[in-house]
Amino acid sequence: MEYKKIRNTVYIRVDKGENVVQTILSVCRKENIRGGYFQGIGACDTATISTYIPERNDFVDHTISGMIEMISLMGNISIDDKDEPFQHSHAVFSYLKDNGEIAVAAGHLKEAQIGYTGEIVLTPAEEKIGRVFDARAGIDVWKLS
Repeated sequence: MEYKKIRNTVYIRVDKGENVVQTILSVCRKENIRGGYFQGIGACDTATISTYIPERNDFVDHTISGMIEMISLMGNISIDDKDEPFQHSHAVFSYLKDNGEIAVAAGHLKEAQIGYTGEIVLTPAEEKIGRVFDARAGIDVWKLS
């Protein structure tokens, strides 16, 4: 991984074999980023996306592998209850099925490993964004007050 900060934007290159989510969190720790958003593209060799099942209050994971194009990655950074960076992201991937037909998979990004390169643009917020449990939704959400 290599990154460069230009003004208030961080440009991150994620290298072959590196984990996208862990790389973003690592840069946030190094640069003390406590809120913000990111977007990116790249090529992965494995990715696990998840679908939230409200009735079970749990996720179902879907793992894909092979030559996977990360068409769109977008997410945000906040701070968890342990004062650590927390990322929430969604991604869209395209890949070829065994029969050569193109397929698309999308959802909550659990993890992805770069197969060639990843290019991510991270824009930090000027202030910390925390998280709080929302009883109505049954999940942690941004704490903005």
